[in-house]
Amino acid sequence: MAFSKFQHLVLGAFFLMILPYAVAYDTLDPNGNITIKWDIMSWTPDGYVAVVTMTNFQMYRHIMSPGWTLGWVWAKKEVIWSMVGAQATDQGDCSKFKGNIPHCCKRNPTVVDLLPGVPYNQQIANCCKGGVVASRGQDPSSAVSAFQLSVGLAGTSNKTVRLPKNFTLLGPGPGYTCSQAKIVPSTIFLSADGRRKTQALMTWNVTCTYSQILASKNPTCCVSMSSFYNSTITNCPTCSCGCQNKNNCVTSASQIKSVVGMNSATGLTSPVLQCTEHMCPIRVHWHVKLNYKEYWRVKITIMNFNYEFNYTQWTLVAQHPNLNNVTQVFSFDYKPLIPYNSINDSGMFYGLKFFNDILMETGPDGNVQTELILQKDMNTFTFKEGWAFPRKIYFNGDECMMPSADQYPYLPNSANTNTLASAIVVPFLLLVLLAF
Repeated sequence: MAFSKFQHLVLGAFFLMILPYAVAYDTLDPNGNITIKWDIMSWTPDGYVAVVTMTNFQMYRHIMSPGWTLGWVWAKKEVIWSMVGAQATDQGDCSKFKGNIPHCCKRNPTVVDLLPGVPYNQQIANCCKGGVVASRGQDPSSAVSAFQLSVGLAGTSNKTVRLPKNFTLLGPGPGYTCSQAKIVPSTIFLSADGRRKTQALMTWNVTCTYSQILASKNPTCCVSMSSFYNSTITNCPTCSCGCQNKNNCVTSASQIKSVVGMNSATGLTSPVLQCTEHMCPIRVHWHVKLNYKEYWRVKITIMNFNYEFNYTQWTLVAQHPNLNNVTQVFSFDYKPLIPYNSINDSGMFYGLKFFNDILMETGPDGNVQTELILQKDMNTFTFKEGWAFPRKIYFNGDECMMPSADQYPYLPNSANTNTLASAIVVPFLLLVLLAF
């Protein structure tokens, strides 16, 4: 059926309208979001005391150092009298108050987590981690952050309290879009022994979803490839992560002082990158290492090219049809991801705690590696046409730039699976025979 020019315009407008929502949808983590729950626990003479809980329901995207920043706009003329477990970054103009001065008088406060080690009387449960929040798939027990605040000039009942508006979440950079606050059934709390229930006086939720397009106009990582059956190394595409930092990159650590790393407008540290053709902070290398009769082996290396940043609690997600038959993973933890369509072709890798969970800055320690053994499905397995390489790679929740398919290490025309296996087994047998 042919479309008229008018119909094409209507369809175009429709797709433009849904684009902001479509790009936030992640097929590998369709239910991933950060939910902010605001529980009013008690009333005060001019307001209330509330506990704000931030829960990361994303399977493989965490909030890394320097941590989250949460903001909102008060509906009336509320102030924050005090906070436990967090602090406002700016007190604002509190000149109209005499004697007892509020913690923050701004109509649009910005709040950050406290650092570890603060005095006990300034802490509540799940606070004070420097704003670092693990992904739910990696460490559910560390996927929560919380703080308490006492709000004044706010109303003292469910009928007089007004919900804050225009929530914003930085984690630590941009990328999150938050919904408006919505009143939900009051939270039920259990006592430590599980024998007594208490209920929040009022509860509202805010849901924040992530979009890589909003976070950065360029990718933040790239993928290179190699194989035992081809001497060619497929490098990351040139300027995979954009070449806007090409004039500020450094070739050695001694040049770092000549590069300005602090962005005065945002207060965030911009990357000080090692000079490369791809200009990415992170490169992931996928090497098809060995071929056995019923199994094959892959080596994955993650390299950090940022001179000023250590990646803590990093995650790597790979999409490949043979990940449904992972037999063994070395050096990393591994967890399958079952996306919405229930096809088990994706998995999450992350570092072992206190061993390789921190990816150090560029240099001798600026890489982590793993190897995995996968069992072949003889109906689908092949080395032809780049089948052995991943379909997608994500690092810390952002999709990496892949080489074009025609650049993948190709299988020599004369080779097949059996001869490849023989090429490995025969030299090994010769070495064994010579040993005797």
